[in-house]
Amino acid sequence: MTTTTFIKSVLFASAVAVSINQAHAEDYRMNPFTLTYQGAITENAVGKVNIHPVTYKLNNLDIAANVYTPANYDPKHRYPAVVVAHPNGGVKEQVAGLYAQRLAELGYITITADAAYQGASGGQPRNVDKPANRVEDIHGMADFLSQYAGVDQARLGLLGICGGGGYSLKAAQSDKRFKTVATLSMFNSGRVRRNGFMDSQLDTVQERLRQASDARAQEAAGGKILYANDVQLSDEQIAKLPFEMYRQGFEYYGKTHAHPNSSARYTVSSLLDLMRFDAADQMALIGQPLLMIAGSKADSLYMTQDAFAKATGTGDKELYLIEGATHIETYWVPRYVDAAVAKLAGFYARTLKQ
Repeated sequence: MTTTTFIKSVLFASAVAVSINQAHAEDYRMNPFTLTYQGAITENAVGKVNIHPVTYKLNNLDIAANVYTPANYDPKHRYPAVVVAHPNGGVKEQVAGLYAQRLAELGYITITADAAYQGASGGQPRNVDKPANRVEDIHGMADFLSQYAGVDQARLGLLGICGGGGYSLKAAQSDKRFKTVATLSMFNSGRVRRNGFMDSQLDTVQERLRQASDARAQEAAGGKILYANDVQLSDEQIAKLPFEMYRQGFEYYGKTHAHPNSSARYTVSSLLDLMRFDAADQMALIGQPLLMIAGSKADSLYMTQDAFAKATGTGDKELYLIEGATHIETYWVPRYVDAAVAKLAGFYARTLKQ
């Protein structure tokens, strides 16, 4: 298998997007905060939910984040708070921002940040995608938000979406500052990078590991950095992709909710770390209340079900299916978003109560 063939094959094991015919979204070019989702904040107004772009240091890198504060926010009061981790290839202005804003509307202070080496955050080379970094990003958001004016550190929750959901499970296993954890359309990045989506690439694991090893050797020698998933597909090619999540994803990230900082590509050498990672490993360490939400028609549902079954360390857990929803439709379809937010509202109100 050539490197080019390898990079193309990884596409089918790692694309994170969704095909939507008539998605309702904001054009990032028309939004002062470059937000892409329907109902996004367009200005900060007194008495309303406000957005606060911030930058902070994490392991000597500049991390770009947005903090959302509730209506009539008073820094002298004490508010529950939620960290929101974005999907693979996504940025804070897309679905993570949507859910952060919706939770702020319910009275939570929320934060969502671009992953290190991705989006508007610092780090070179660009688009390194290592699990340790993504988990550290979540710890870092907790560091920053815990010190934010008005945040009640004793009422800190976590929400991870897609790949951010898998990394949130891993972060919550050890970081007990998170009193409660929820995931939406959880995507186990390690399992998919290793085995392929729906375990469709088991016969090429060793070959792909050799390719990743060669890519790292090339980087170490000062050579060209190789990227996986760094492709442009026509509508016809997208339609032929084997899984609905991929077909819908190209529409979401590439068309309806596109943002210039969002990119599905990642360094091939990252696979050395990704392929030995598994978000569902050590799930028994999660002792906090756990809510896992997924679409009933999502072809990624098996990942949520697998991790949920292994969460034996908590007696307070629930798997909630949004009837009729696919993976990426939970990102933007109003009735599915409303269903997810309603479920999260009850969950956080119960588990983060004063």
